[in-house]
Amino acid sequence: MSDRSEAPGAELEAAIRALLGEIAEDPQREGLVRTPERVRRMYGELTAGYRTDPDALINGATFDVAYDEMVVVRDIEFFSLCEHHLLPFYGHVHVGYLPRGRVIGLSKIPRIVDMYAHRLQVQERLTVQVADFLMERLEPKGVGCVIEASHLCTMMRGVRKQQATMLTSSMLGTFRRDARTRGEFMGLIGKGGGTS
Repeated sequence: MSDRSEAPGAELEAAIRALLGEIAEDPQREGLVRTPERVRRMYGELTAGYRTDPDALINGATFDVAYDEMVVVRDIEFFSLCEHHLLPFYGHVHVGYLPRGRVIGLSKIPRIVDMYAHRLQVQERLTVQVADFLMERLEPKGVGCVIEASHLCTMMRGVRKQQATMLTSSMLGTFRRDARTRGEFMGLIGKGGGTS
């Protein structure tokens, strides 16, 4: 089996050809001849997070700044693949943190989301990974991460609920301990008080 650090290769193309045969298709049909190659490239993009170096991603973009109010980046679009069915789930990530004299460049937070989203995932783990990463790298007073997503595995198969969305949160440090901090964050991302 291939190392996860390498992009998918020829074995994946052979597996896709076999899959096409298993579902009673002809892999040599004109419209399908290049499908294994296209699927290989697609999975290379969708799983690029396995090959992302976190240090290179941050690239020194943390800065000492005398700022101790909440920093929030909301409505970060993302997509990921559900590890149970290999179907997409997608939505928005909202991230906030209370700096302890150190901030991170704005563009880095969406890149952190993508690093973890571009792996086989479950939404709960993705939420925790984003929050933990910022907590470890910035050592802020606290971090909050909320993800809202629609899951094609729920929409297309099984219960087939088109409007159902999943909401997950990870609250660390002050965001977990202090209801006012948590409430401010939830208000800033448009999710009400969140003070329970």
